[in-house]
Parts: sequence; C-alpha cells; structure tokens
Amino acid sequence: MSLRPVQVNVKAGDDSALGRFWAEALGWDVSSEAPGVTNLEPKGFSWPDPAAFYIDFVIVPDPETVQYRVRVDLATTSAAHHAELVARLTELGATPADAGRGDVPWTPLADPEGNVFGVLEPSEVYRDAGPIARIVVESEDPRALARFWGEAIGWAAYEETDDRVALRSPKGTGPHLEFHRPAPGAKPIRTRVHLDLLPEPFDEQAAQVARLKTLGATPADVGQGDVPWIVLADPEGNEFCVLGRH
Repeated sequence: MSLRPVQVNVKAGDDSALGRFWAEALGWDVSSEAPGVTNLEPKGFSWPDPAAFYIDFVIVPDPETVQYRVRVDLATTSAAHHAELVARLTELGATPADAGRGDVPWTPLADPEGNVFGVLEPSEVYRDAGPIARIVVESEDPRALARFWGEAIGWAAYEETDDRVALRSPKGTGPHLEFHRPAPGAKPIRTRVHLDLLPEPFDEQAAQVARLKTLGATPADVGQGDVPWIVLADPEGNEFCVLGRH
C-alpha cells in the first residue's frame, strides 16, 4: 500500500488554452477526459504510468478566488538552455513575475493566467528529475511540514535547514518536493496549483485518507461535490487531493 504524487492540478479559467501553453512549454501531449478538463502527459506515457508525472487543468467558475502556495519549477541543463527556455516561454505567452525574492537561482515567470512558476538555473541536483524539476510549497515551518509529507508519501529528506527542506522519491525519479520559508518581506507566491496523490492500489483510498488524518491532515471543502477524489488539507492548510477510481 502506498501513496504517490502523480500530478499537479491547476484550476483554470480556460483549461484548454492554458493546457496548450503548458503542452508547448514542456513538449507534452494533450488529451481531455471530460469537458472542462485538459490533461497533459509526457510523450510516450499514459496516465497513471508510475514512470511519469502529469498535469491536469480543470476549469472553475471563478479562478481568481483559488489561491494556493504551490509552484512548479522547470529544469534547465546549461546557461544557454536556461536563456533559450525563458525566451521561448515568453514567446508562448509567459510574462516576467515579481516574486520579491532578490537574488534567487531561478527566473520567476507567470503563465497566461498569472500562475507564478520558475525556470531554474542549471543544477546537478535536478539532472534526473525531468522537465519539471521540483514542486515548491511555501511554508511557515518547513521542517514540520516536510515531516508530514515525508510520512504521507514515504519520501526522505536529503537536504534540511530551518528555511528549506527537500524530499525525493526513493526511486530517484520525477520532481523533487521542497518546502521553502519565504524571505522576510517577500511577496507571497499565490497560484492555482495543488498536488494530487494516487493510492496504489486504487482500492486503498479510504485507508490512505484515514492514515493521512492520523498524521495531521484535515478534510477540506472546496465545493467539489460528489466526486471520486477526496480533498484534504495538510497541517498548514494546503489543500491536496487523494484520487479514487474514475
């Protein structure tokens, strides 16, 4: 029985347009499982192949009311690749973002609907992560929040300070999961991005939700109605979903 971060879910005003931007940005394939939902998959993979990580874009009536503290950072392999990727993303419709963080090793951009993301400077740490290098969660107490998530998904910390804790899958694949304390006076990064977790097997959803509650997760109501996934919030109030069988 396990629980795997399988995708990020992005609330959107226009799921198909925002999906097209990210598909071109990443070079991924686009599909749709239902009206108002756009799915992105790395080429050659089909959800929920455990060798890949995915993105879902879901239309909501008023996306401006959805505010999360999670962002996606993209990997680069060299200074030239970094410059080329920032230029290409800008041509696709990304705009510079003022993250108010001073000198950081990533270029902050916003996608066409205003979600802030980063283009990382090249780093060996993320060499095997794929195009999405890391999922970053802004946290008031990175150590405590990382302990919750580490126990929730079975990932271990490989770097830990009072201001930053980084987790990695024991398989050594896919995006890293990091918890960062914002610098004093920094503007909070707000996006419409949250994590979706996949129970393996699907039938363990109820057991996994019960386990997460013992770790400190709480039920959350985002107006989801009758759906096959369960919405929870971590100890700092960040919402996430535990998926079920469609």
